[in-house]
Amino acid sequence: MNADSKKVIKITAALLALMGIRKAVRESRRMDFRRKVVLITGGSRGLGLVLAREFMREGAKVAICARDENELIRAQDELSRYGSVLAIPCDITYTDEVEQLVDIVHDRFGRIDVLVNNAGVIAVGPIESMKIEDFDEAMRTHFWGPLHSILAVLPEMQQRKSGRIVNISSIGGKISVPHLVPYSASKFALVGLSEGLRAELKKDGIFVSTICPGLMRTGSPRNAEFKSQHRLEYAWFTLSDSLPFLSMDVDRAARKIVNACRYGVAEVVLSAPAKLAVKFHGLFPGVTADLLDLENRLLPRDGGIGSARAKGYDSESAVTLSRFTAMTRAAERRNNQIA
Repeated sequence: MNADSKKVIKITAALLALMGIRKAVRESRRMDFRRKVVLITGGSRGLGLVLAREFMREGAKVAICARDENELIRAQDELSRYGSVLAIPCDITYTDEVEQLVDIVHDRFGRIDVLVNNAGVIAVGPIESMKIEDFDEAMRTHFWGPLHSILAVLPEMQQRKSGRIVNISSIGGKISVPHLVPYSASKFALVGLSEGLRAELKKDGIFVSTICPGLMRTGSPRNAEFKSQHRLEYAWFTLSDSLPFLSMDVDRAARKIVNACRYGVAEVVLSAPAKLAVKFHGLFPGVTADLLDLENRLLPRDGGIGSARAKGYDSESAVTLSRFTAMTRAAERRNNQIA
């Protein structure tokens, strides 16, 4: 055996050993969700509801919160078939409501093992239609709300030296998208918070996972808010959400998120197009900016209702009611998007 062959064998052995060590470390972090308590904000519909189903199928006890009591009642009725579920009205933008929420979960279940920050809002329209209030609402929901929740559960997790925190950001938290500037800005803030907390809390046995989904078929466009030429904004948004090669099935996405939580994965970007976009942006930020400029020129101009807001279900058109949006319509029915 010559020197080159010996060198190849040594390198191969080292790589195999490294892979074995990484696998052992991964398995050591594995959390069994049976009888664990999971708190999900924004859990009454869409991705939050689907995540609640997945955790409950794993044997977890789940608490969900949202602002709409009627949505919560419907969600609780559905989830109760899987096991123990608690539905609590809460606006996470208010610290006192979050503290009350955590107290109620403790009274019922005794602890919180997993926190999933999923609550979200979205306003779609050109920058001319956005007001300071739109940015404030997005920051309060996507940054301050998760921070309130994290600070409320952190002491008990640090005391136990165990816990999982899952922050649902977005591809918009990696690449700022035209006509979604308040949303993207606030999701960028959440990514920064999440990454910093992971670095600081790992020493306490608490693993923080940052999740950045691309488009998912949750059925949420009908409950999003649209500005300016709201019917045109709703049309492009809903079509993008419905196309299978652009958007991801929400049940598949939820399984990947739960698995990331199980192993304390640092970051997950969901969907092949989203992964490709993030990598491309990292390598060619200038080209990405030029492409986004082109996209912006193709989107609807300012006009219509201006800075006023219209819900998706008040912005229907022949396009959004066509067969091209059938997958989104099906997701609306499955995921409690329709009253």
